[in-house]
Amino acid sequence: MDVLRVDDQLTDEERMIRDTVRAFTAERVAPHVAGWFEEGTFPARELAPELGKLGLLGMHLEGYGCAGASAVAYGVACRELEAADSGLRSFVSVQGSLAMAAIHRYGSEAQKNEWLPRMAAGEAIGCFGLTEPDRGSDPGDMRTRARRDGSDWILTGAKMWITNGSVADVAVVWARTDEGVRGFLVPAGTPGFTASDIHRKLSLRASVTSELVLDDVRLPADAVLPDVTGLKGPLGCLSEARYGILWGAVGAGRSCYEAAVEYARTREQFGRPIGGFQLTQEKLAWMEVALGQAGLVALHVGRLKDGSGVTPQQVSFGKLANVRAALDVARQARTILGANGITLEYPVLRHMNNLESVLTYEGTQEIHTLVLGQAITGIAAYR
Repeated sequence: MDVLRVDDQLTDEERMIRDTVRAFTAERVAPHVAGWFEEGTFPARELAPELGKLGLLGMHLEGYGCAGASAVAYGVACRELEAADSGLRSFVSVQGSLAMAAIHRYGSEAQKNEWLPRMAAGEAIGCFGLTEPDRGSDPGDMRTRARRDGSDWILTGAKMWITNGSVADVAVVWARTDEGVRGFLVPAGTPGFTASDIHRKLSLRASVTSELVLDDVRLPADAVLPDVTGLKGPLGCLSEARYGILWGAVGAGRSCYEAAVEYARTREQFGRPIGGFQLTQEKLAWMEVALGQAGLVALHVGRLKDGSGVTPQQVSFGKLANVRAALDVARQARTILGANGITLEYPVLRHMNNLESVLTYEGTQEIHTLVLGQAITGIAAYR
C-alpha cells in the first residue's frame, strides 16, 4: 500500500533491519500488546535482553557494545517498533537516545565502561530525568538542585513523566548547580532516591511512566557527567530522541492505515464492501498521501543526519509534521472502523491514544511550532 514506494530508497542493510524488527514485533509484541495496554503493564525486564540481542539499544552509538548503525537504520527500527506500539519505541528511545546517549556524549570513560555495555545488552535499564511536575516546556526553570558538600554532591528535587523510571538501574538526572545545569548518574537504590509509577493513564499504557523523587541524595564526585554544563546537554539528547519519534510516528500511522484498508475491503454495508464507496476511498487516499509525505520527510531528515548533519529545526519540522499526520490518520481510520475502532481487537484507538502523548512529549506541538517560527523570522517567541 506504499504508493510512493519510499522503502525502495533504503539500502539492503536498512531493509534487513526493517524486516528483522518487523518479524520480532510480530512474534513477541503484537500477540500481547493489547493485553499489556489494557492491564497497564510493560515487561521491560523481559524484553530488554531480547532487544539488546538484536542490537537495537543504543544502536546508533559507536563502541561500548553498541551497533554503530546509521541514522536511517535507527529510524527504520523506530518506525517498526512504533508500528507495534508507541510504548515499545519509547522504551528503546529513552534507553538509547536519552540515557545512553547522555553517557556516551558527556560521560567519563569510567562511566561509559560501567554502564554502556550493559545497557546495550539490555542487562541494565536507564531513564532520563529532565521534566519536572510544573515545568515541562521550560527546563531552564527547573527546581531540582545539586549542591556541593565537600567532594560529594547533594541532590534535591523531583522529576515527572519519566519513562522507564521505576525499572531503571540508573537515572540520568539534570539539576541546577552554582555552575549551571549539570547531569548526574543516580543508581537505583541510592538512599533518598525513589521512583513510583504513575497510574490511571489513558495513553501509553503499555509503558512504564514514573515520578522520581530526590530527597537529599548524596552522590560521589564521579557521579557528575564531566563533559557538559548548561541546557545544551539535555537538549542535545532530546534532539536525538525527537529524531526517533519522527520515524516512529510513521509506523503508528501505518498500522492504523493498514487496519482501515483491511476493514474497508471486508466490512459490508448496503450490500457491498465499504471500501467501494467514494467517501471511504477519499479517506484512504488522504491517509496514503499523509503517510507518503511523512515517510519522505523521515527519510530526508535521516539522510541529512547521516550526511552533512541535521539541525534541531529540521528535527522539529519532522516531529511536528509527522506526529500530526499520524494522529490525523489514526482519527480517520477510527471512523472507517466505526464502533469496532474503539476496541482493542484493532490497534487504531490504542495508537490514537498513544499519539496524543507523542504529540506533547519531547517538545509539545506548540514548542516545535515556535522553533520553526524562530527559524523563519529570526525572532524567539517563547517568552
